[in-house]
Amino acid sequence: MITNLKTLSTISIVIASLFAFFAFYSHDPSMAQVLKTRTSDLPRLFKAPEFRGLSNWINSDPIRSMNDLKGKVVLVDFWTFGCVNCIHTLPYVKEWHNRYADRGLVVLGVHAPEFQYERKLENVQAAVKRFQIKYPVVQDNDFKFWRAYKNRYWPALFLVDADGIVRYTHYGEGRYRETEGAIVKLLKDIRS
Repeated sequence: MITNLKTLSTISIVIASLFAFFAFYSHDPSMAQVLKTRTSDLPRLFKAPEFRGLSNWINSDPIRSMNDLKGKVVLVDFWTFGCVNCIHTLPYVKEWHNRYADRGLVVLGVHAPEFQYERKLENVQAAVKRFQIKYPVVQDNDFKFWRAYKNRYWPALFLVDADGIVRYTHYGEGRYRETEGAIVKLLKDIRS
């Protein structure tokens, strides 16, 4: 009975996420307005912290440092698989990876557990498979990388430019158009 309820709950979440995803990606003239703003309008917040405390890379060989990602735009997504808000953002993050990876975007899913069962590698691997995540995911069980960003929320997005500077942040759900607009603007910078 409990397994059936969990399955039904997961299916409901996936269906709701798909509806939200397709509603967002239907024609929306406000995206054109977002893209009109200049990259210089994105503040230079702080130098992206170097990797610390990360283990168990999934979907990728270990990336040694942020410095190895210079020249690319990096979207750091702090999430955990048991967080419904994180699950709601996954369709957008996955779509940005699909759309922009070949243009220089690196999505890095940093799994920071809220509960004890979320610390187990096999549970994180199962979640990555269940949600069909294709970009690199790494565990931050001791919250060292999380603290380096002074993060306090799930989900949390940090967008790092090609020079290794954090230029945009967003906490929680929403602001998908603005986030994608910031990604596109920073990607244009590395192409010019």
